[in-house]
Amino acid sequence: MGPGKKNLKATKKFEKNHLRGVLDKRKDIAKIKQRQQIKEKKKSRHTKDSEFFKSKPAEDGADSAKKPSDLFRNKKSGEMTVDDFFQGGFDDIIDSKDTNKAGKLGKKRKRNEPAAEAEDAETSDDNGSGVNLGQQPGAAADDDDSEDDDGDDDDEGGMSKDTMEKLAEKDPEFYKFLKENDPEALDFDDNADLAEVDELSAGEEDDQDQDEQPKKKRKKAKATKEGKAKGEDNGDAEEEPSQGNELTRPMVAKWRKAIEETNSLRAARQVVLAFRSAAHLNEDDEDGETQPRWAINSPEVYNDVLVLALKHIPMVMNHHLPVKESASGRVYVQTETKKFKTLSLLLKSYTSSIMHLLGTLSDDKTLKLTLSSITPILPYLLSFKKLIRALAKAVVNFWAQPASSETTRITAFLVLRKLVVIGDKGIRETALKAVYQGLVQGCRVTNHNTIQGINLMKNSAAELWGIDPSVGYTTAFTFIRQLAIHLRNSIVNNKNDSFRLVYNWQFTHSLDFWSCVLAEQCSPLKEAEAGKENQLKLLIYPLVQVTLGAIRLIPTAIYFPLRFHLIRSLLRTSRATGTYIPLASPILEVLSSAEMKKPPKASTLKAFDFAVAYKAPKSYLRTRVFQDGIGEQVMELLGEFFLLWSTSIAFPELALPVIIQLKRWMKQARSKTQGNKNAKLTSQLVLLVHKLEANAKFIEGHRAKVDFAPRDRTQVAAFLKDFEVGKTPLGAFVLAQRTVKEERTRMLDEARREDERKRKEEEQNGTGGEYMSEEEEEDDEMEVDDEEEEEDEGEEDEEDEDEDEDENEDEDEEDE
Repeated sequence: MGPGKKNLKATKKFEKNHLRGVLDKRKDIAKIKQRQQIKEKKKSRHTKDSEFFKSKPAEDGADSAKKPSDLFRNKKSGEMTVDDFFQGGFDDIIDSKDTNKAGKLGKKRKRNEPAAEAEDAETSDDNGSGVNLGQQPGAAADDDDSEDDDGDDDDEGGMSKDTMEKLAEKDPEFYKFLKENDPEALDFDDNADLAEVDELSAGEEDDQDQDEQPKKKRKKAKATKEGKAKGEDNGDAEEEPSQGNELTRPMVAKWRKAIEETNSLRAARQVVLAFRSAAHLNEDDEDGETQPRWAINSPEVYNDVLVLALKHIPMVMNHHLPVKESASGRVYVQTETKKFKTLSLLLKSYTSSIMHLLGTLSDDKTLKLTLSSITPILPYLLSFKKLIRALAKAVVNFWAQPASSETTRITAFLVLRKLVVIGDKGIRETALKAVYQGLVQGCRVTNHNTIQGINLMKNSAAELWGIDPSVGYTTAFTFIRQLAIHLRNSIVNNKNDSFRLVYNWQFTHSLDFWSCVLAEQCSPLKEAEAGKENQLKLLIYPLVQVTLGAIRLIPTAIYFPLRFHLIRSLLRTSRATGTYIPLASPILEVLSSAEMKKPPKASTLKAFDFAVAYKAPKSYLRTRVFQDGIGEQVMELLGEFFLLWSTSIAFPELALPVIIQLKRWMKQARSKTQGNKNAKLTSQLVLLVHKLEANAKFIEGHRAKVDFAPRDRTQVAAFLKDFEVGKTPLGAFVLAQRTVKEERTRMLDEARREDERKRKEEEQNGTGGEYMSEEEEEDDEMEVDDEEEEEDEGEEDEEDEDEDEDENEDEDEEDE
């Protein structure tokens, strides 16, 4: 047993440490031996060929002696094998009647072995060779260059129609011979059109896919003034007009019929070519090298081609390559088949045309149809990474474009969602990054016209991060970390404009978006459905820290609107996840600022809209209208914050410090010597304090009836868990305030729309200028704000001095 165990241990050790290297070494040695054998065979064949030429009968005379040199002017006869002789011989024999060389024709013909042997028998009188070209190394190398993916001679062996016609013109005798002895060699090759489609989409092929797809290059588009017949569906030939390749409605109708009845691939190829021409309509070719396959001169034909291509090409693809679904729910297409490799050229050209067409469309219906046609072809594009990246960016552009309608945004989002669902981890990460970048770019301009679309983007994109929690976590962590780096750089760099990295719409909307993601994916309902805790929940703490840091970066009144936006984001996160976030302090800091301690000045400015502004113009500072707006925001945010914990057993202790601080501020505000003396603001805060005290007494009354200790966490968490929040004193007050705010917002929106309608009527009547659009007003305000930003630091210093004076006055009062 001892030696056996020892040998077993040595065997395992050898397998672990040395087996892989030994196998690799053996493979390398085998490859070297194989190469040496090939060289030896080639050398022996070369020797036999040389002897063959030297032993030619003398009666052949000078003609036979000149044959090798005449047939191969560019090669030395001593370097050629019999196989090379036959291959090159066919090219020169066929082209002997014409001065041009037919290299491509020779490559096509060399795959048809019977035809090659017959041609050799008629032209070279070599009756003793009988060599199979397909078995020679030289022929195999040539085939590799032209057949890469297909790997099937039947698929590549047929002649294209142009090649067949050229052969009939140049060598009618040989054409007749092939027709009688090998008619299959003259069959029209469907892949000739695929080479043409490949030429159309050559610019967008992935570098990784170049080894998977055929590399044939189509010749330049030929003029059809001669009226030659083109191959149509079911083998029928349709004669094209002599006035260029003009596309007509009967042609489109014929293609539609062929596709609907037989799912014809040939008709589908013609439709893709016509669709390509329609997508590039009225575009000048700078190089002048390529011409559109079809000329579209009628809007009816243009519409028919678009509808036919967008609706029926996905159906044809699904018929010939049905999408299958695995047991785990993943969809897949058999990419190893010859049919997929053939149709991939058609598919890439079709997708490239769609992406180009999207950049030229503006009509909502056409955009919806075009975007909808992308969804069914996504499973076929998963193996083309570069094309998927370009397609995702094109779709995200319409999803994030401010000018896009709601219908277009939703349609584009459905395409992106489908891509994330069926894609692998790499595709999902690519799509999520493109979505986030599009969101950041699309929210750069925020006003009443764009805020609805921005909210739609944030709410829809939040769903994508829950499809794959692992990919969602890594991407979310990366982007939140970038926000933290921007915040750190703003704090560390002592420059006047360093805060602008943080205090802008893009940073604000980014933080708000991640709060939407965490609120959507980390809610108790979602976790109950999944049966486990979501990984994204780990990002709540870093997001809250970054948001609180951004709130306190510049605590001046001019950026109070941004502070309110970020506090609302944190409230959403706290409400959805049940996480306690201490928000009372940043809200009360607003009341402690210099802006709210001094009496306001009267002004005729309109009410400040906090919903679509992240900073206040300097003209609003110290005004009554701005101070009233700040008071409303403070009361609303404090009410929403305490509403989250209105049924908590610890509510009295949570509300007590805030109640004390609010009472102290109201006492100072009513002072005759100092305070802002704003009766409206004071009355609002008095009402809020009353509701907080009432809710604290309500909780104390229920708490007096419990029979468990504070350390019993289960019972503490279950305290008033099923009690309706709206029945608490604070809950009823906050819900009523929400209703009032919604009604006020609705009335303001109606008034805004009415002003916009009147402005448009004035412009149409030629008396415009009386009404100014919101964008123009905001542009004017932003210009003023840019000038005011230079004075921000001076304003901060003034406020700091005012706060110091107020603190000194408070100390004097306490001493008295």
